Amino acid sequence: MGHNFLSLEDYTPPDWASGIPLAPSRRFRLGMLPTPIHEWRLPGLPEGVRVLVKRDDLSGMQLSGNKVRKLEFLLAAAAAGGHDCVVTIGGIQSNHARATAVAARYLGLDCHLILRTSRQDVDSDPGLVGNLLVERLAGAQLHMVTKEEYGAVGSTALLEQLALELQAAGKNPYVIPVGGSSALGTWGYLQAIDEIIHQSREMGETITDIAMACGSGGTTAGLALGSHLSGLGARVHAYGVCDTPSYFYDYINGLFQGLGLEALAVQSLLRAVQARGAGYAISTEEELATVQAVAAATGVVLDPVYSGKAVHALLREVRADPGAWRGRTVLFVHTGGLLGMYDKLDQLGPLV
Repeated sequence: MGHNFLSLEDYTPPDWASGIPLAPSRRFRLGMLPTPIHEWRLPGLPEGVRVLVKRDDLSGMQLSGNKVRKLEFLLAAAAAGGHDCVVTIGGIQSNHARATAVAARYLGLDCHLILRTSRQDVDSDPGLVGNLLVERLAGAQLHMVTKEEYGAVGSTALLEQLALELQAAGKNPYVIPVGGSSALGTWGYLQAIDEIIHQSREMGETITDIAMACGSGGTTAGLALGSHLSGLGARVHAYGVCDTPSYFYDYINGLFQGLGLEALAVQSLLRAVQARGAGYAISTEEELATVQAVAAATGVVLDPVYSGKAVHALLREVRADPGAWRGRTVLFVHTGGLLGMYDKLDQLGPLV
């Protein structure tokens, strides 16, 4: 772990993924990999159900979380293309934006972040809370848009507009979609499946289910496709924290098509579950109580926007129908996002 950190390497896909038409040839090593897997005794887990946790929150410090794996392939492409800056987009506390800012600086590239915020805050200084502090320390240029503008124009058009402005100024930007969830970014979690297979064999574990928070879809796409192609055969449960299940099925199908795979029935590879609660990045008291209870019982801290919502929904399902889960071993992929906790201090205060 770490001996090849920040090296640009040739990449060969696992044998079971060799038939995917769009495959990367280079990888920029950004993560502290492999991340550990360990037993996770969640509070209130019914008898006969085991949960393991894949600690992708430990994939680095400034670069922690699931976005690191996607960026290994995306930034390798940026370097190969001779780009001098990267452009991406996300919410005001986007973990992906923070990871991109740090990774770009590692490569010596400038970084431009389009961040979505409220109408009343768009013209004011965004501050230094959570992910914003790391982004600004790393020298990222912030471009603020309102939620209304984001909804009306769309992330793709906003990225294209900023890229054109940078090109007009003589720059050569590399555009990364929201969450790093492109066909190329999907390879981050295709490769992660190979890591999981080797670790589970070493541990003598048979993983029957994989669960994770689903925000932009790329992590889920890689895990579901990898589980299918590799023969791991685990049921994949994607707990959506923003859009609807039908949106995720359509979007992930588009990622598969981008990889050159046309004949896959997405709904046979994964199960999308509505877990957004009151809305994206809006935490209910019950969700935060789950975050607090899990931390107190296991020492594992969940972010409130992604993994906190997903674990809350997973536990609700398992408790509601324990028989359907009895005898199964669920691997929960913790996708990081600890810095987002600082945006919830007012709500968390009464719980701790």
